[in-house]
Amino acid sequence: MTYQDSLEFAQHKDHTDPLKDYRDQFFIPEVNGKPSIYFTGNSLGLQPKSTAKYVNEELQGWATLGVEGHFHSNKRPWFEYHKFSKETLSKIMGANPSEVVSMNSLTTNLHLLLISFYRPTKERYKIIMEAGAFPSDQYAIESQIKLHGFDYEDALIEVHPKEGKSTLDMDDINSAIEKAGDSLALVLFGAVQYYTGQFFPMKEITEAAHKAGALAGFDLAHAAGNVPLSLHDDNVDFAAWCSYKYLNSGPGGISGIFVHDKHGLNPDTPRLAGWWGYDEASRFKMEKGFKPMPGADGWQTSNVNIMSSAVNLAALEIFDNAGMEALKEEKYRTDRLHGVSAKKS
Repeated sequence: MTYQDSLEFAQHKDHTDPLKDYRDQFFIPEVNGKPSIYFTGNSLGLQPKSTAKYVNEELQGWATLGVEGHFHSNKRPWFEYHKFSKETLSKIMGANPSEVVSMNSLTTNLHLLLISFYRPTKERYKIIMEAGAFPSDQYAIESQIKLHGFDYEDALIEVHPKEGKSTLDMDDINSAIEKAGDSLALVLFGAVQYYTGQFFPMKEITEAAHKAGALAGFDLAHAAGNVPLSLHDDNVDFAAWCSYKYLNSGPGGISGIFVHDKHGLNPDTPRLAGWWGYDEASRFKMEKGFKPMPGADGWQTSNVNIMSSAVNLAALEIFDNAGMEALKEEKYRTDRLHGVSAKKS
């Protein structure tokens, strides 16, 4: 079908869109008494109409059960709450369920992951990231570099687009990685660049980083729930995301992490530990000596934020019902209609 610049064509596409009914599952803010055309899901996603139901179920459990809600909640025992989002998150992220877990906030999680995967030496200490990365990423990297006693200007390598271009080519990234050589410890990119919208070739970046002897991680803030991901097969080492944008989980909504099984299933992978990451079977023995849960769960530090996680589950139910394959096809269908390559650029 050829794109046509007409109201009739737009109405026809709306009418035949297989996902059109999902709009009715969200509250749409009104402007001047009319439903708005909402283009700011990149900042805050709309509220699912099922959100109140999920939150109220947990409020009711708290009211009627008190502390027993951890094990005897009417719907979802709080002790196992982090498990209830794993299946859907694994589909969205292209990961094994063991590799993902919801927890904390995005920058907190980024710091926890950097403690594990940015372990510089005197010889190998540099980090490559895209120029103009989201400020929070820049500040996290700056503080981590200084925490390890290195000079920020020396240790950070920012990759800029060629003159006259606003996006990066893979050869720009490859060139920076090759130039850094044995001094490179980590490549950290936003999977989707927040300002330009460029979807970086994650598999190729990861392969190039590994070839140089470095690790590769990604900030998925503008990618999670927005673009197809295959973190496990792309061999990405780690990633973190927020849920309040395309995952529609409320302002400041709970974050999540991905840790590839090659790291997560190794109990010797270094990390900052907390009791909710401790072996579940013996957690309440309160013993000394940290024994991590296998997989990403071993990076949990504190009890699950139940209310924020409930909002997250309400949104993930919609993703699960729609199916990631249908969402991927929707993106490709739109790209083909407008003559845009469906490949990562």
